[in-house]
Amino acid sequence: VRLVESGGGTVQSGGSLRLSCIGSGFTFSSNIMNWYRQPPGKEREFVAAITGSGQYGNFANFAKGRFTISRDNAKNTVYLQMNDLKPDDTAVYFCVAPTINSWGQGIQVTVSS
Repeated sequence: VRLVESGGGTVQSGGSLRLSCIGSGFTFSSNIMNWYRQPPGKEREFVAAITGSGQYGNFANFAKGRFTISRDNAKNTVYLQMNDLKPDDTAVYFCVAPTINSWGQGIQVTVSS
């Protein structure tokens, strides 16, 4: 099982980024996929989730209205579109397949003020 994130980087406050995560080694379309993040000096926290079909999503309160989650099962890829980014969104973001307890290596997102 492998999860590989991409799309991170540094952006100014108010900007946008789209994270991608490609999964392999498991039946991607059958799995709920999550995004978590770990801000500097803080615990990891849930960001968003999406069902296997992509029909339903769930978001942490801080992500509602700013982040969207989607997936393309033909490409074994899940996305996190982040808009109106704030300095508090600075964190390492992780792609997670919770049913099989698999985590990506994480990718840095830095939002400058």
